[in-house]
Amino acid sequence: MSFTRRTEAANDPELVHRLSRRNMLGVAAGATAAALLGAAAPAAAAADTTASPGHGPGHGHGRPVLPPGRLGIQLYSLRDKVATLGFAAVFAELQKYGYDEVEYAGYGQGAAGPISLAQLKRLTRDHGLRPIGSHVGYYASDPGAYTFAQNLDRVLDDAAALGLPHIGTASGPWRYGSTVDGWKRCAEEFNRFGAAARKRGMKFYQHNHSEEFSFASDRPDVRLYDVLLAETDPDLVHLEMDIFWAYVGQYRYSVRPDGTPAPFDPLDYVLDQPHRYPLFHVKDGDRDDSAVPYGYRMTDVGDGDIDYRRFISAVNRTRHGRNAHHWQAEHDNPVDSLTFARKSSAHLHSLRERGH
Repeated sequence: MSFTRRTEAANDPELVHRLSRRNMLGVAAGATAAALLGAAAPAAAAADTTASPGHGPGHGHGRPVLPPGRLGIQLYSLRDKVATLGFAAVFAELQKYGYDEVEYAGYGQGAAGPISLAQLKRLTRDHGLRPIGSHVGYYASDPGAYTFAQNLDRVLDDAAALGLPHIGTASGPWRYGSTVDGWKRCAEEFNRFGAAARKRGMKFYQHNHSEEFSFASDRPDVRLYDVLLAETDPDLVHLEMDIFWAYVGQYRYSVRPDGTPAPFDPLDYVLDQPHRYPLFHVKDGDRDDSAVPYGYRMTDVGDGDIDYRRFISAVNRTRHGRNAHHWQAEHDNPVDSLTFARKSSAHLHSLRERGH
């Protein structure tokens, strides 16, 4: 990493988040763990369905926007509760809130001791949840690191043991810098990871942050995300769009370094190649120009300005749309993670399509 990028990382919460996001800790649930949660929250089906700011009326009698059986949550959002209460207690709450799936943020070990992959798989399924994917690091300088580049077979072995249909990384293609050729080299490696995953019956995916939508340092007319899409095999490399960070990217990078306009709509990327986006992170934010440098402040889903009725409805209208995508609620640092999970599920279940 160059001095410039180290300096940026020290002053950029997004970069710090990406660099520090590691295996989430998990502990076995004790008999008293559920009691620590307090009174059980109402299930999503009975939750509040009032309209949310920025979205307009969301409830009614039309067809639900959210396809049945496709709501998940990225467990990174619940890392505090998993570390203190254990997976079983957290999964029990998610089941009450109406979640169908979970995306792991590592399989980790907690303060109370290890949990095996077999135990984690059983706990997940015993609570009516499907494991849909997991995030693993892209590369590291340590040859023994648990990353795709250093230990691909081990990563895929563990994913297979858990029965994951998808296995991916939240690391951007920055290994060789921010040039077009550097991203082409990363694309070659992603293709290799994707080919190996496909042989195991899984899909490899990359999760974006906002910087993927920036411009190449040697070709300021070229958006780096376009290089990633063009240079990866669409049958081998899939994308998990983090919708919040994509809208942040729209805010930050709709003008090229020379000042010429370069507008884009994150939804257009999906509609152009919907088959490449099996997974989404549903993360919300308040639009705020004072929120430097991102233009949005992260919120619980339903409390922000991202129009999820529009976004999910448009994806649903693509070929096989209602059956081809998975929607994972996420908040990087919620005020209360279980409240976030409950509210997000309630809001997404309340959305109804227009004209139905």
